[in-house]
Amino acid sequence: MLELDLQLASEAEGLPDEADFRRWCELALRARSADSELTIRLVDEPEGRELNHTWRHKDYATNVLSFPADVPDGPNGEPLLDIPLLGDLVICAPVVAREAAEQGKPAQAHWAHLVIHGCLHLLGYDHLEDEEAEEMEELERQLLAELGHPDPY
Repeated sequence: MLELDLQLASEAEGLPDEADFRRWCELALRARSADSELTIRLVDEPEGRELNHTWRHKDYATNVLSFPADVPDGPNGEPLLDIPLLGDLVICAPVVAREAAEQGKPAQAHWAHLVIHGCLHLLGYDHLEDEEAEEMEELERQLLAELGHPDPY
């Protein structure tokens, strides 16, 4: 089961509703057999820029930031706490809207892509190396196709 905390800290209009966010997260996380708990915070550019600067040392607002949960390990190397917390996603609504328009994508498809992309990061997927990027992008394509959305790349 997914426990989703959706935080609206954005003045943007036309945001997807909670049911959309839940559907996208559940799709991205369905291979995970355990319960999942995550927060999605929708922000405007000042907060997005501040977080991107603080955590990635980049002085601009980006579309999505993923913060995997950092559950400490116990003495045996197993997680100290048995909790389903995956982490947090911070999505900058104005950046998402601007990118969708610039790239000629339906806003709903771009939102779905970024939520799925962020959830995959929380699961440990990455795109720093070419091979990792190909694996992650292929999974994103498959999941988005299930939603009826075109290849985002």
